[in-house]
Amino acid sequence: MSRLADQALPLQHWTVLSLRPRGQHAGLRAAATRSGARLLALSPIAIDILDDSDARQSLAAALAADILLFTSPNAVRAAAALAPLRPRRGQHWLAVGAGTRRALARCGIDAVAPARMDSEGLLDLPQLAEVRGKCIGLITAPGGRGLLAPSLAARGATVLRANVYARRAVTLPPARRAALEQALRNPDRVLLALSSGEALDALLAQLPARGLGKFAVVAASARLGEAARAAGFTRIALASDARPAALLRAAADAFAGHD
Repeated sequence: MSRLADQALPLQHWTVLSLRPRGQHAGLRAAATRSGARLLALSPIAIDILDDSDARQSLAAALAADILLFTSPNAVRAAAALAPLRPRRGQHWLAVGAGTRRALARCGIDAVAPARMDSEGLLDLPQLAEVRGKCIGLITAPGGRGLLAPSLAARGATVLRANVYARRAVTLPPARRAALEQALRNPDRVLLALSSGEALDALLAQLPARGLGKFAVVAASARLGEAARAAGFTRIALASDARPAALLRAAADAFAGHD
């Protein structure tokens, strides 16, 4: 019975490559296991909290805004490490997606997240429809989410940006590189779970270009899908968002039974 159940799993015998920072692979690992795949945690980027006077001052200003907007769980964790997160009366706290909303909930904050978990989804929220004359605190990292600040400014808002963490490329340890080389011996059964363009760049800087078209990519957005295509990947599926279950569901729909 268990063997039949195993054979029915959509990504049985696949290897899922996770590019998430160290310590943040658990959700994708669990989703991979449910799909019958193994996870190879690579972590080509690390997260650094920007604990300096500029970050603390910009965060203090952002936390006093009419609307608070957090662009990732890492933004929540970094901000909470730098200052108490305490909503004041009349403030709206917004999250880019479900993971960011859960991170805020762990801080005791009831935030709103869009059904479409990206910048466009955030901009469609009713809380951001009429923002002329309001201050919006954007808690984020350098780079990424480039649509938000100019779009909100065009609507008449004052955007107070607080860069509270940064992504840093790191070299893959020899053991991880060896495990990756082993997995790539069967590239037709390798799936790259892509939710960060910077993580993709950091990985590609350490990989030979040959053979990229042979393994599959599931991207959390159309923008990331285009980045993968530009990098030379050809087997690309698009997920509805960056949640692990959504990524692997899209991959199973696109690739299971076709490899």
